[in-house]
Amino acid sequence: MAKYFDVHPDNPQPRSIRQVADIVRGDGLIAYPTDSCFALGCRMGNKDGLDRIREVRHLDDRHHFTLMCRDFAQMGQFVQINNASFRAVKAATPGPYTFILPATREVPRRLLHPKKKTVGVRIPEHVVAQALLEELGEPLVSTTLQLPGQDEPMTMGWEIKETLDHAVDAVLDSGECGVEPTTVIDLSGGEPEILRDGAG
Repeated sequence: MAKYFDVHPDNPQPRSIRQVADIVRGDGLIAYPTDSCFALGCRMGNKDGLDRIREVRHLDDRHHFTLMCRDFAQMGQFVQINNASFRAVKAATPGPYTFILPATREVPRRLLHPKKKTVGVRIPEHVVAQALLEELGEPLVSTTLQLPGQDEPMTMGWEIKETLDHAVDAVLDSGECGVEPTTVIDLSGGEPEILRDGAG
């Protein structure tokens, strides 16, 4: 059964954030709010967590996972970024944008796009997500919490708890956080390419 944490949207209780971070550190899978919509998240090294995310969402191995990073410095450890890309990413973060970039060796192979060796990265503009990332001290491997056959991501924490009670280890809720996934921009080629037109 998933543990349920209801936190304040502007001043999340540090004790709850610590408890959720501990669940992630213990290789748990969580549902948590972002500035675009709810996401599923686990540690980078958590192979079982990745398999569970794929199972919940029915994803194939070509799906781009996203590294949810606290700030630019942390993001820079995991992706290679040239000057033109740097300016584009800097201008749009924090916010509801995901950027596809060539990964560094810090990123486990199973997170990479099998052909391109790229990974998605983003910096959320959401108080609760930022508090969790700060407490964790490392990125969260994430994907939008949209179930197979549904047109929109899930938006209500209690509903996520009911639906995914045996699929996730914790639900972090701070009220509704929107239904539109991020705008996804591929910066790994020569020209920026919008792969998904979303909240950004």
